[in-house]
Amino acid sequence: MTLFFAVLIPFVGAALVALASRLGRSQSAWATGAVTLASLALLAPLFAVPFDGDTLVQQHDWLPALGLNLAFRLDGLAMLFAGLILGIGLLIVLYARYYLSERDSMGRFYSYLMLFMGSMLGIVLSENLIQLLIFWELTSLSSFLLISYWQHREEARQGARMALAVTGMGGFALLGGFLLLGHIVGSYELSVVLASGDLIRAHPLYVPTLMLVLLGVFTKSAQFPFHFWLPHAMAAPTPVSAYLHSATMVKAGVFLLARLYPALSGTPEWFWLVSGTGLATLLIGAFVALFKHDLKGLLAYSTISHLGLITLLFGLSTPLAAVAGVFHIINHAIFKASLFMAAGIIDHEAGTRDMRRLNGLWKFMPYTATLAMVAAAAMAGVPLMNGFLSKEMFFAEAMQISADRVGGWLLPTLVTLAGAFAVAYSIRFIHDVFFNGEPINLPKTPHEPPRWMKVPVEILVVLCLVVGIAPALTVAPLLAVAASATLQAPLPEYHLALWHGFNPALAMSLTAMAGGIAIYLLRRPLFALHARRLDRLDARVVYNLLLEALFALSSRVTRLVDTGSLQRQVFLLLLAALVLGFSPWPGSATPLTGTRAGLPLDAVSLLAGAALIVAALTTVWLQRQRLLALITLGVVGLVVSLTFVKFSAPDLALTQLSVEIVTIILLLLALYFLPQQSARERDWHIWRDGVTALLAGSAAALLAWAVLSRPYDSIAGYFIDHSLPGGGGQNVVNVILVDFRGYDTLGEITVLALAALGIHALLENLRLDAPDRDAAGRAWNRDLYPLIMATLTQLLLPLALLVAAFILLRGHNQPGGGFIAGLVTAVALIVQYLARGNAWMHARLSGAPQPVIAAGLALATLTGLASWAFGHPFLTSTFGHLHGPLVGDFELASAMAFDLGVFLVVVGATLLILVQIGALHDSRINRKPVP
Repeated sequence: MTLFFAVLIPFVGAALVALASRLGRSQSAWATGAVTLASLALLAPLFAVPFDGDTLVQQHDWLPALGLNLAFRLDGLAMLFAGLILGIGLLIVLYARYYLSERDSMGRFYSYLMLFMGSMLGIVLSENLIQLLIFWELTSLSSFLLISYWQHREEARQGARMALAVTGMGGFALLGGFLLLGHIVGSYELSVVLASGDLIRAHPLYVPTLMLVLLGVFTKSAQFPFHFWLPHAMAAPTPVSAYLHSATMVKAGVFLLARLYPALSGTPEWFWLVSGTGLATLLIGAFVALFKHDLKGLLAYSTISHLGLITLLFGLSTPLAAVAGVFHIINHAIFKASLFMAAGIIDHEAGTRDMRRLNGLWKFMPYTATLAMVAAAAMAGVPLMNGFLSKEMFFAEAMQISADRVGGWLLPTLVTLAGAFAVAYSIRFIHDVFFNGEPINLPKTPHEPPRWMKVPVEILVVLCLVVGIAPALTVAPLLAVAASATLQAPLPEYHLALWHGFNPALAMSLTAMAGGIAIYLLRRPLFALHARRLDRLDARVVYNLLLEALFALSSRVTRLVDTGSLQRQVFLLLLAALVLGFSPWPGSATPLTGTRAGLPLDAVSLLAGAALIVAALTTVWLQRQRLLALITLGVVGLVVSLTFVKFSAPDLALTQLSVEIVTIILLLLALYFLPQQSARERDWHIWRDGVTALLAGSAAALLAWAVLSRPYDSIAGYFIDHSLPGGGGQNVVNVILVDFRGYDTLGEITVLALAALGIHALLENLRLDAPDRDAAGRAWNRDLYPLIMATLTQLLLPLALLVAAFILLRGHNQPGGGFIAGLVTAVALIVQYLARGNAWMHARLSGAPQPVIAAGLALATLTGLASWAFGHPFLTSTFGHLHGPLVGDFELASAMAFDLGVFLVVVGATLLILVQIGALHDSRINRKPVP
């Protein structure tokens, strides 16, 4: 349970942080830091497990029959990423407190950050692939909120949409890849998948599986040709950029590459796809970064380049290259977070990120300049810095691969060229910003930032130095356990040291440094050439063209299907159902009628059936007269309720009757704003709809006849036998709803809550006019609330609420339950509204209905979560018998709390809709009638 709660804490903390923001900016930051520390404190004692060479797996049954369980995994790789996510996240929390202005909502920012942090932890700690994918998509959604945090800026909204579109497409491909992996292996558990590498690579579906998984990886980690979304995500606040580019979001892609390395690597397809994409990304990112004048733009393309470097290392498919890839993940997270925070300080204190104006800042902020220069040196791979060590390992592996495979010196030459550009853009970051003359028209006079704003940068810069100077004493143990978990095999021989002697890797490093200096000295002609020839090249142009084509196609399809006619949409739906339903029949030799005998037909059933048919036909005949059609439709519902009574289903009968009453009343209120008669249709439309209805109805009847006339094995016996001993209730229907199928019920009330909120959003602030006369020209009765009705309904309200409470409490053993009780309560309140009006109801309701819905969902969810505390699956109920001094023996079941949650959601949702429709009526009464 510890791993689960470590992931859950940031999600719960998002709500707590939003509440804490009401107390002040600092309180919001303190609350966010406390939530992050709480998650870290839960995980920290477990970090000893990976260091001991073991893997901790904690699993909680959810849908074991489908292989879907809540399962979490802590090994060396997961520990590394969890530490980066929480450790750097804690520094970002402190940094953001001083970066965000007074106009920025701290609560909203920190809430989004907590959602994102929890989603990333879910990815790295997941043992189940489907569960990992859920958290994967949550990172896309929460990063969308973070990137678009400054919603008033167009570039922020565009950047967020672009990131969501690209990573969402990759997530869809990843779903297909995971499903194929599960099909090949027979399980979605990572432990099984990682141990089945030979089976996966030998399977005929290996190549499509690999391509789908890599699409997810490449889009998330901004690999070519999907790299273009990452620079546009720079519209986010700098704390977001620092977090997304160092420890999260884009690192999710390379994490998945490392996680699935044992299962998918080692084939020519892997080598060419992964290393080829990584090499292209490495070169393009390094080249473009040099020509970016925006400080964050330079860092964004440098991130793309370094992500390409990591991808290339994993693509080489050698154990030592994988170790180097893990090592560079650590180093890049450290120096890139510090660089982005330094860039944010510069922007915060100087008012701009344009390096053509940011000159000579050394004299204004020398301390910040020193920190930024050390971090930039680490990014360039200068000796004594952490980036130098992993870069040397990278160069050594490139040389080794060139000796073992085709290509000769091509790969070492290209990676050295990329290293030279890395040195060049790092020098530009240092020289153009802190030296190179005087500042040019800065919006603000630059100065050092607040003390605590520099602390996160100081910590990370110190790490750059200590890891670079003493790697064996600092990062070596962590790298060993993380790389071992990545390889799922013994580690190759390697050692981390500041000096390995003169070797080809050192020669490549020196060449890259000299080449970088030369490139920077030649920057002016290179800038001019880039501006003339290459500045217009932008992958976003292709993306926008594809997006416009997709929108145009969807618009054409929508215009074809959605013409504004409900009849046309229903016609197309029924037509598609008919085609799909009849398509298997021509080639089937199975007779339509089975061998099961029918039930005897009695006079009462025949009369009820005739009434149902007559009411349905009358509804169709009177459909232009909406009030009469609604009344006859109510007759149909009443006969259906009686049918449930006949077949001994009192719970269904009560539910159907209650639903009929609620919907009829709400529809009557809605009809007030609609024309009293619908428009007359064309004759051929009537014939078309009639034929379609006849075919669809006949097909449904034939299908029902084919099913019901065949013998079947009912599952009812299982529920009847286990309802009392397993669920503690004699009412089998209610026990099914709150126990056996409680998860379904939780989903249903969630949908109900969302529907109510959607209706609320649609009707809020809506203004509708309605005629003050009926179709015959008669004025409406101005006596809106008759005294007799008001008096009687007020007397009936306590009785109705008492009946609802009785139905709720008895539901576990007798017909009733939370849903029926909620509908009865809703009917009682609706009648009060009809008798007294919306203003009278508002004066007596103690608040908005939304908290009632939230309380119901929370109660139902917490009831399910409580079972986990006792080691049982989600929503496992318990019950017991107690003895009271006055009431005697009675039963208490945990399902009653779940049922109470259902009751609250039903009452809250109905009230929310009622209040909104009532508000429309009040606004209509208070305005001049429409003649």
